[in-house]
Amino acid sequence: MKKPKKEVTIYDIAEKLGLATSTISRALKDHHSIGKKTTEKVKKAAEEMGFRPNIMAASLRNKKTNTIGVLIPRINRPFMASLVSGIEGTLQKKGYNVIIIQSNDSYGNEVEMMKVLYNNRVSGVICSVAMETKENDHFQQFIEKGVPIIFVDRTPKDIACTHITIDNYAAGYQATEHLIEQGCKRIAHFSGSKFRMVYSERERGYVDALKHHGLKVDTDLIIPFKTLSYEEAETVTSDLLDSKNPPDGIFASNDTTAVAAIQEAKKKNVKIPEDLAVIGFNNDPISKIVDPALSTIDHPAFKMGETAAEKILSQLQTTVNNDLKEFTVLNTELIIRESSKRK
Repeated sequence: MKKPKKEVTIYDIAEKLGLATSTISRALKDHHSIGKKTTEKVKKAAEEMGFRPNIMAASLRNKKTNTIGVLIPRINRPFMASLVSGIEGTLQKKGYNVIIIQSNDSYGNEVEMMKVLYNNRVSGVICSVAMETKENDHFQQFIEKGVPIIFVDRTPKDIACTHITIDNYAAGYQATEHLIEQGCKRIAHFSGSKFRMVYSERERGYVDALKHHGLKVDTDLIIPFKTLSYEEAETVTSDLLDSKNPPDGIFASNDTTAVAAIQEAKKKNVKIPEDLAVIGFNNDPISKIVDPALSTIDHPAFKMGETAAEKILSQLQTTVNNDLKEFTVLNTELIIRESSKRK
């Protein structure tokens, strides 16, 4: 096996150029005390020699990593991908690195990943909590150390931090009311974990819309999903449509399950939207591609990511106590397409 090359240090560069190590160090940092020609010469030599700055050592000296940890449930969901894109673009412009980790909606994974971020001494954390998470103790060590945490979309209860959300109640009400206005009388709701406020609030909006329009709330039509996956929705939709009294409308808590409902209905020759009107949530790209195009609630994922990044940057630059509960609520929009438009 070939012996690995020894790491090049500033001492090696100093020896090659006949300069002091302090000069090399300052030149690599673009210090104003070092002339432009010397800086260029040092940087050129460093590149030719394969020099890599020891970021970890510098972090330990400065007690600052310039790294933000981003913990999300699943990276393969379009909503989460847009959220991360908004976070990453904003932080990189300010010279911060981003570590992206996913929990796969597992509480155990989330706890372990938070330990990883803590041990890596990240400067801050942006987190959307897992579907399974009920306890919040694993966030406490960051709060005690004064490391800012921003919670986005899926936010926990009873933690004095910054929370960035949408008005899930209003969005759930609006989506359900739209189906009622299209003539739906028996509307099913695909929900997520009741421990997540995003889903419990959407469900509360759904229930109130039914009540306010004089429709019966049938608890058999409120279906809690484990992960809101396509496969889950196929099974649930098939069972609903095969039942003695099938729904004539579906309000799904994400576009993935809404699309699955449309595809499953088509397999059973159920006409969309004539026999079954469907509305989703998030306005993922697939909502425009599916046939018929999916009505949905536009969730500003990218803007939410940008806002989270701006909030954490602001907290990193201030000495004010971050132990305050702050809520930022972003706007949503009802997008009406062919999957629900009967009138």
